[in-house]
Amino acid sequence: MTSQLCAIFRKASLIAATSFTLLGICHAAGYKRTYNFGAGFDGVNPASRLVFDSAGNAYGTTAAGGDSDLGTIFMVTPAGEEQVLYSFEGGGDGSDPHGGVILDSAGNLYGTAVAGGYGGICAGDGCGGVFELTNSGGSWALLTLYSFTGGDDGFGPGSPLIWDAAGDLYGTAPDGGKHGSGVVFELSPTPNGWVQRVLHAFTGKKDGAVGSLGALLIDSAGNLYGTSELGGDVGAGAVYQLSPTGSGSWKFTPLYDFKGMPDAANPYGGLTLDDAGNLYGTTYFGGQYGVGTVFQLAHGPNGAWQENILYNFQGGTDGSFPTSTLLFTNPTTLMGTTTTGGRPSCDCGTVFSLKFAHGQWKEKLGHLFGKGRDGSYPNYGLTFDPAGSLWGSTPVGGTNGGGTLFRLTP
Repeated sequence: MTSQLCAIFRKASLIAATSFTLLGICHAAGYKRTYNFGAGFDGVNPASRLVFDSAGNAYGTTAAGGDSDLGTIFMVTPAGEEQVLYSFEGGGDGSDPHGGVILDSAGNLYGTAVAGGYGGICAGDGCGGVFELTNSGGSWALLTLYSFTGGDDGFGPGSPLIWDAAGDLYGTAPDGGKHGSGVVFELSPTPNGWVQRVLHAFTGKKDGAVGSLGALLIDSAGNLYGTSELGGDVGAGAVYQLSPTGSGSWKFTPLYDFKGMPDAANPYGGLTLDDAGNLYGTTYFGGQYGVGTVFQLAHGPNGAWQENILYNFQGGTDGSFPTSTLLFTNPTTLMGTTTTGGRPSCDCGTVFSLKFAHGQWKEKLGHLFGKGRDGSYPNYGLTFDPAGSLWGSTPVGGTNGGGTLFRLTP
């Protein structure tokens, strides 16, 4: 009964993407590997946050492996059976896809490739692109929607994409742009194909630089929120907002510049929003011990944003160096992954939760990686499946050494 209710609540949460209040009973517990990569041409290094269709099939990308060892787009069923939907060839279709894919209502998949494409040569290869994978009668075909040129439009997109209500796509590219420090971009469908527009070109100064591994966040008003790994006042990264204006342009607003130890530093993941409009995220460095933090940005006096460090990772069994985007499992509990820390014999990462009670946030460990062949170094955090379980990926480890998918069941 619990899993049925979680499925209902998760469906409701997808309708109201910024709300988490219906997910209160969906607490993850048991760990199970659901798929081991590295057998034949199925792909290796699933550098991917997962997405699910209504049948519970998981979709993602591997950064390597496949027919040409340049990455794949895959599907794994709830029973753990994998199908490679597409193997990248390194030409106009792209290569080295990171960050996974998103689904539209017709079941088509959209994502980014760091290299390849038709747009030019960057770092000895193509400059990357945005792709669509369509399914027609069980046959999958890839279409390159946009190829970056390495100029003002940026290059090397590695972050996941997001949608707005009008069907526009948004993402970041860590390199290129007017100032050479990356861009935030929009991709819009037109009768003549998809058109790319740069919403902001990072300067590498107070506004930040290079974007992040995490997806942008969009609120109900259409505002975008993101993090930059570098830049800011002291080069420790920043949090920013992009707001649409009535004239069709976008207004960029820096929200917070990280200061480094003992403050947070270098946010690699994306942001999560609560019902009160507060933002939550992780940083790879900084904090009291220098190995990362969980932070909150809350509205302070006069509308200013105030940073609160909710947890300082210590680098032991509690974990270290998180790159994940956090997920609310109920109004008082956040969950995520750390890339390293955890089991002393391995230092292979953790699944953790932070629960707010009695005026403070306390960490609880859900899984320590590195026992047997359960996988290592989870980078991209967790995603709910339709049954209310949480899934994630590890880029290495597993039976074949090519990475894993795992599930945490209620």
